[in-house]
Amino acid sequence: MKLQVALDVVDLPAALRLAHQVAEHVDILELGTPLVKSVGIGAVSAIKAAHPDKLVFADLKTADAGELEAAMAFEAGADLVTVMGAADDDTVRGAVAAGRKYGKEVVADMITVVEDRVARIREVAKLGVAFVEIHAGLDEQARPGYTIDTLLEDGRQAGVPFSIAGGIKTDTIAAVRDAGATVAVAGGAIYNAPNPTTAAQQLKKHAA
Repeated sequence: MKLQVALDVVDLPAALRLAHQVAEHVDILELGTPLVKSVGIGAVSAIKAAHPDKLVFADLKTADAGELEAAMAFEAGADLVTVMGAADDDTVRGAVAAGRKYGKEVVADMITVVEDRVARIREVAKLGVAFVEIHAGLDEQARPGYTIDTLLEDGRQAGVPFSIAGGIKTDTIAAVRDAGATVAVAGGAIYNAPNPTTAAQQLKKHAA
């Protein structure tokens, strides 16, 4: 299972600093949506230039113009880009078409509430995405009673390649691995830690 760090900061110097601190211990460097909105698509190029040996993930959360937006990210150096799993099928297909053109991959982000998440995960997987990110956003995680177990159960039921994002910590990452996830996405557990390097190292150890 790969470990992905969400660089959920809003300025490029902070993103570069965090990436430098954790790159040795992670497989994928994710530019969070706030970072891309704040800095622009050039942030992708900067992170890729600083860490050419790492997969760079542009979390665009594209909801329309899938081929255009995905192409922008791929041209900037992204290896993976997100499209909303609840978006129109043609939006997802467009992003996938761009991925094929550039030899890169598209991830369907299931952060949006849908009537039947498992059914939609299965549907969108058939549209050609590399995997589906089963994602609980910060607002959902802040609600009383939130548990990562719901995400894990949806992944097990869906039966397609998936990643998990939503409160992954050292005491939950093994369960993510055991559920069959392709990628575990950690954010706050790394960037809010007193020592992000140590936090990433520990997560990677528990993911093995």
